[in-house]
Amino acid sequence: SGAPEPLVVAALLHDIGHLLHGDENLADRGVDGRHEELGADWLAVRFGPDVVEPVRLHVAAKRYLCAVEPDYFAKLSPDSVRSLALQGGPMSADEVAAFRELPFHAEAVRLRRYDEAAKDPRASTPDFDHFLRHVEACRK
Repeated sequence: SGAPEPLVVAALLHDIGHLLHGDENLADRGVDGRHEELGADWLAVRFGPDVVEPVRLHVAAKRYLCAVEPDYFAKLSPDSVRSLALQGGPMSADEVAAFRELPFHAEAVRLRRYDEAAKDPRASTPDFDHFLRHVEACRK
């Protein structure tokens, strides 16, 4: 899609927080593991804010899109629907306004759209080595 390298890396690594806390089934037990914060904090040691902040905001971007696009909720996977409830549900009007003021909010929304598109089992993507060169280019 012509995304800049930092957004490619953010999209690739946005769910790394799930791996860091080691339990992807927290939502099944009614717990929000705040994987976006855990992942962003881990990434901040290795990358700049153009990678880190879209990762930190990707859950907020889901809540935002559910609030501003009536058909977005229907695009969520069952796991994303379950976690949305734990993460606060769709944003309020005040939260929407505040989100739009954040640096990197547009990149987080773009990342979120990539996240939903990536769940298409028919999608074709380059191999991991393609993405690895972007990771190396963006490292601190």
